[in-house]
Amino acid sequence: MSRVESIAVAPPAAPSGAAFNPKRQLAAAMIGNVLEYYDFIVYAFLASILARKFFHGDEVSGLLASFAAFGVGFLARPLGGAIIGRIGDKLGRRAALQLTIFGMGLGTIGIGLLPTYETIGIMAPILLVTMRLVQGLAAGGEWGSATAFIVESAPPNKRGFFGGLGQASIAAATLLSSVIVGIVTYIFTAEQMDAWAWRVPFLLGAIILPVGVYMRRNLAETPAFTEAQAAPPAVVPMPKGDAVRLMSKAFGFTIIWTVSYYLMLSYMPTFLTKYAGLTPTQALTSNSVALVVLVLSTPLFGWLSDRIGRKPLLLVCCVVFALLAYPLFRLILESRSFYTIMAIQIFFNIFIASFSGAAPATLCELFPTKSRTTLLSIGYSLATAIFGGFAPFIATWLIDRTGSPIAPTYYVIAAAVISGVVIWRFRETAHEKLA
Repeated sequence: MSRVESIAVAPPAAPSGAAFNPKRQLAAAMIGNVLEYYDFIVYAFLASILARKFFHGDEVSGLLASFAAFGVGFLARPLGGAIIGRIGDKLGRRAALQLTIFGMGLGTIGIGLLPTYETIGIMAPILLVTMRLVQGLAAGGEWGSATAFIVESAPPNKRGFFGGLGQASIAAATLLSSVIVGIVTYIFTAEQMDAWAWRVPFLLGAIILPVGVYMRRNLAETPAFTEAQAAPPAVVPMPKGDAVRLMSKAFGFTIIWTVSYYLMLSYMPTFLTKYAGLTPTQALTSNSVALVVLVLSTPLFGWLSDRIGRKPLLLVCCVVFALLAYPLFRLILESRSFYTIMAIQIFFNIFIASFSGAAPATLCELFPTKSRTTLLSIGYSLATAIFGGFAPFIATWLIDRTGSPIAPTYYVIAAAVISGVVIWRFRETAHEKLA
């Protein structure tokens, strides 16, 4: 595979005592992931309250506006991916990861401190969107930098397992968000939540930010990056057409991943309380149990992908969502049973885990080291911005336009078909050396 022309820039020296150790690298990156993605995702679990506090209008328009603001954070991700990814490719993965955690913490604490629409009028939603943009810029650089860092730190025969653990840490962040919001809604009354307690999950970012900063200051650079920086620049740079082709593959690959993730996890508590008859506490409990299954099973599927290959696990997820999303969502709506709904959520999360376990290594193996974080971040972030970040908005809009709560499944099915076709054309890279 062609390599991108690169100016030889020495990576930042590892901090004192930061000798390379794959397990320590992985642990530090995972803890940072949990803290950073908690900050980004907690918004979705409080969308209904934020709709009332920051947007003026009826219930549906307020919820649409709240989810649109959630999606705006994703619109900034491709730009963040391009800027911070470039930093990761030039100055090192460690430098990029230190930058992203500051940006995410600033945005989250900012949301927790914002005055509401009742206090400052139209400036409230403007400031909310601004904070989501700050978070989005950080998140755009986070995923590609952290994924490249983790996979490049792995032994060659454990890239899937390490990548799966890294992705499990992001699912753990979603779980942490769900659990904390569930605890807060249990402790405080509905009136207290609406008045001020909704701020608590955001302001926790002020407590956890220093922990993430400390963890990321004590990382060593990855061997793959160090080796790539030491190599002479390529005589012929990668043609722009090849870079676009690779990013397009990552884009199509990511569609079902991001749609299933954000519909089945971030949007699900809102859907279950509004259409399936669950209380907010039941919906968050069901979501949390399913997330535990996702967190525990994702590394196992990553380990399995190191042995049988990436493609079988990726394709089975696409097939399941294409064929079973509609009938199982209908069962959710008809049963209105807590245990039935939780079983269906667990089922879906197992197949999200099959994709999430194999996907990080697959995408890293698609790109050359010298341009990996830039191209990976842009391709992934574009798909996430378009299809994932606005998934709750699109689901709410589809239901409103069709009058049918089953309508979001059409979106899931289309995503599964598109990604399935793209993945079918991938070559198997599980046992190849990183380029």
